[in-house]
Amino acid sequence: MAAKKAYLAIDMGASSGRHVIGTFEGQKLALEEVYRFENGPVEVGGSLFWDLLSQWSHVKNGMRAAATKMNGAITSVGVDTWGVDFALLGRDDTLLGNPYQYRDARTDGMMDYAFSLVPREEIFQHTGLQFLQFNSLFQMLAMKKQRSPILEQAESFLMIPDIFHWLMTGVKVNEFTEATTSQMFNPTTGSWATALLSKFGLPTDILQTLAMPMTNLGKLRASVMEETGLKTTDVVLPATHDTGSAVAAVPAKSVAGKTPDWAYVSLGTWALMGVESPVPVVNPTVSRLNFTNEGGVDGTYRILKNICGLWLIQECRRVWNLGGKQWDWEDLNKLTREAASLVSFINPDARDFLGPTNMPEAIIAYCKRTGQTAPDSEGAVLRCALDSIAMKFRHVLEMCEQITGQRIEVIHIVGGGTKNRLLCQAAANATGRHVVTGPIEATGIGNIAVQMVASGEFKDIAEAREVIRNSFPVEEFIPQNVSAWNDAYTRFLKVQ
Repeated sequence: MAAKKAYLAIDMGASSGRHVIGTFEGQKLALEEVYRFENGPVEVGGSLFWDLLSQWSHVKNGMRAAATKMNGAITSVGVDTWGVDFALLGRDDTLLGNPYQYRDARTDGMMDYAFSLVPREEIFQHTGLQFLQFNSLFQMLAMKKQRSPILEQAESFLMIPDIFHWLMTGVKVNEFTEATTSQMFNPTTGSWATALLSKFGLPTDILQTLAMPMTNLGKLRASVMEETGLKTTDVVLPATHDTGSAVAAVPAKSVAGKTPDWAYVSLGTWALMGVESPVPVVNPTVSRLNFTNEGGVDGTYRILKNICGLWLIQECRRVWNLGGKQWDWEDLNKLTREAASLVSFINPDARDFLGPTNMPEAIIAYCKRTGQTAPDSEGAVLRCALDSIAMKFRHVLEMCEQITGQRIEVIHIVGGGTKNRLLCQAAANATGRHVVTGPIEATGIGNIAVQMVASGEFKDIAEAREVIRNSFPVEEFIPQNVSAWNDAYTRFLKVQ
């Protein structure tokens, strides 16, 4: 009997990263985490950066752990990360500094500046993307406006997962799903939006060839194999944008060529909510609702909206623990359960919450400014944030139904945020829909599933999703107290 194949997903989020080995026994997919590390921005001179060299050390450490576990026999490896951020290479592939982190303040005001050069609607027609100030387009524009010497010397543009795949193989490409987050990609033509970039005076010769998920970039560099102990491992592109990988693992049935009657939420620091479509949707409704067209697997598009997710909760915990508390996540859940629900609301996506120094104070100030009862305890602050995220899900769900022209029956929530069962129940209550949660490690699972399709273990993503349904537990949440949530929704809309 042939030895079972093992695949390595390197799933790097904005706050942590993990290396997960996946194997398939013929009926179920099995996962084993072999390495985990902390991740986050580094402040230098008032700017926020990613510590790329430290990240690369962690990537290699995790590959070494996988090699030890599997005696070097890993069939393929692929990296997924967050979107929008990038690094630039200069002459002779010299890395031109550490990449900026998307929350860096240099993009403040860049959208308005961009609109003064090219009308907003024209940008949307070229890119079909949600307008967020940290999109790669506005980051690049900020560098040009500030006459960045790094941009002037750049010869290659690589987004974060592209950088790691280049470090592994020496091959430079821009993977499709990640590229679609940049607001520099044209989903209608399926190519870089070079005409738009030229209007901004941004360089287009630094952009690389686009590569689709399941592309095999070849073997690891000899030096990487020697350092990590991996032997003849291929580097295969997953959906390198982590939401693309997460949606690939949604355990739902889909019909090829049709928009499904389910929506997804990839829930973590951010909540990415939308529908899967066989084609991009670039029309006035999508523009007005500020939705985005991001690439998925099998040539699909994710018509979605970015929502501020558990960032609100994470930042509250950070501030309180810096002040002397030692609260873990269950402590926060207890405080939330004990607080009254549906008292006050915020707009989770307001600029107030993008990067405040004190999140609890920002939430309280927002409630006061909008004439509501201000939270008067830690639990009340948490309940306000949680209820508001759930109400935002309802708001975005209604927008999804406007775009698709059909009722959405089920919401699938995947990712680490599904551990917050209070929020999952609140989502069901707010939307009046059945919510199905799981798998928790959706991003790593989707990454591995795409590698398995590339190697021939699954014939397509539909078969992979069927295996995922049979391999990992899910939980269903039924709407409760819907009338109270319906009444409160009107109040929520008034403070947006």
